[in-house]
Amino acid sequence: MEKYARQALAEGVKSEEELVVTVDSELFRHLNLHYNRNNQIEVPQNFLVATQAALREFFKSVQANKDSEPSWKKAIYKIIARMDETLPDFFKAPNWMEQLGDQ
Repeated sequence: MEKYARQALAEGVKSEEELVVTVDSELFRHLNLHYNRNNQIEVPQNFLVATQAALREFFKSVQANKDSEPSWKKAIYKIIARMDETLPDFFKAPNWMEQLGDQ
């Protein structure tokens, strides 16, 4: 996330509102490839919202030079943590990985 925020600054982005994450975004594709390699799970819409919010928070912090402060990421994590959702029951089943193959 930090890398993408720094990249946006280097590319001349001036405001966090300019940063929009869609399913076509490089950031989304990178995260989806890492966490959902075989695209077996439909990505919830809130994931895009949370990803965009995280990117914007990192951007604002780096832009304000808060990254020079110790523990500067903690404030960002607290903001993003408020966006957490309850884990779907599907993932709580002991054999949820096998169930993916049945879909």
